[in-house]
Amino acid sequence: MEKKHIYLFCSAGMSTSLLVSKMRAQAEKYEVPVIIEAFSESFAAEKGPQADVVLLGPQIAYMKADIQKLLPTKPVEVIDSALYGKVDGLGVLKAAVAAIKKAAAQ
Repeated sequence: MEKKHIYLFCSAGMSTSLLVSKMRAQAEKYEVPVIIEAFSESFAAEKGPQADVVLLGPQIAYMKADIQKLLPTKPVEVIDSALYGKVDGLGVLKAAVAAIKKAAAQ
């Protein structure tokens, strides 16, 4: 299976970096073929088109509609704030994979 790109965007790209590390560790553990990167939301228009799913940090949930307009063919989801707060790499990875599968089925 071709690797899927999961891109996380937040206000600075810093608060999601720990979450990305945990997601990568879980992806490796469960052999999920993904590439996971984090960026500042200012890169959404530039980086978003390469993503299979775009995940937004809860602190920029208010930007979801604007980012969805920038990326009309991509699933854009806000990371669950409880998973984000716990830095739950597996939980966020599962949600991202589910969003990719849902988009592929449509």
